[in-house]
Amino acid sequence: MSNILAILGATGQQGGSVLEFVLNDPELSQKYKIRAITRDVNSEKATKLKEKVEVVQGDVLDRASLKEALTGVHTVFSVTTPSFGPNALEDEYNTGKAIADVAVESGAQYIIFSTLPAVKEISGGKYTNVFPFDAKAKIEQYIRGLPIKSAFYSGASFMENFQSQAFLAPRQNDDGTWVLARHVSPQSKFPLIDAVGDTGKFVGAILAEPDKYEGKTFCAAAAIYTMEQIAAILSKATGKTVVYKQIAVKDFKEGIESFGLPPVLADIFVDGFSFGEEFGYFGPNSEKLVAWSAQNARGRLSTFEEYLEAHPLQLE
Repeated sequence: MSNILAILGATGQQGGSVLEFVLNDPELSQKYKIRAITRDVNSEKATKLKEKVEVVQGDVLDRASLKEALTGVHTVFSVTTPSFGPNALEDEYNTGKAIADVAVESGAQYIIFSTLPAVKEISGGKYTNVFPFDAKAKIEQYIRGLPIKSAFYSGASFMENFQSQAFLAPRQNDDGTWVLARHVSPQSKFPLIDAVGDTGKFVGAILAEPDKYEGKTFCAAAAIYTMEQIAAILSKATGKTVVYKQIAVKDFKEGIESFGLPPVLADIFVDGFSFGEEFGYFGPNSEKLVAWSAQNARGRLSTFEEYLEAHPLQLE
């Protein structure tokens, strides 16, 4: 008999990747029956999902609806989205905590949580603005203390962001060249993952062998690239001259804010890139953590070059 796998954020990049991977894996599709949980069951994405899996209404901010959605579930894939209000870290933490508490109350046996590194803690308090990471790290620590088996997926920076985050994309110079600008050195290292294509391969490994990976964290990336390498790959893929340029922190912040984005978002990226340069995206031993995770993934991962071939980036 199949166990029910509840996927929160099933219409999003990570949840959607897990859903598609399980459906298309001969072993996992027999082992698990998917229940997609979404706030709006009538949205376009949810309606399409109904053709493939069970879709139920569940709102992470409404404990009663969440409890109903998780009734009878064996395994929960949980993902939280950042809050940007005055109590951003606590708001996201409380959401993640509520999901975990309801999962335990509902009799679930296993939680897989989409976590991120504890930036403030790893940096000894040096970098305090990356609260979307710190909130998830705090949720992870909470889950580890609950009477339920758990494992964790920690995603690198999404390759998709080069298309969705215009404020960080290369910009054209007067001489026609394109500049990828950050305040960190050209040799600073940055792990990347095809979130839609490959998240399921890491989570799928946990679902296939939950006891083997209990308590483990997959630091999920296809590879770690230097900023200079990223610019060179973008250049080759687009056919444009893309160069990397290290700029002042002030200029980097102003560049983000010039898109009408709040200073708080600029602060997140400033501290995030600085932390990655100094400590590694996943903290100490990032290279080893990424290598182990890639080795244990359930399937071959897409390189950045392959991702751009499949999803061309238009610079114009």
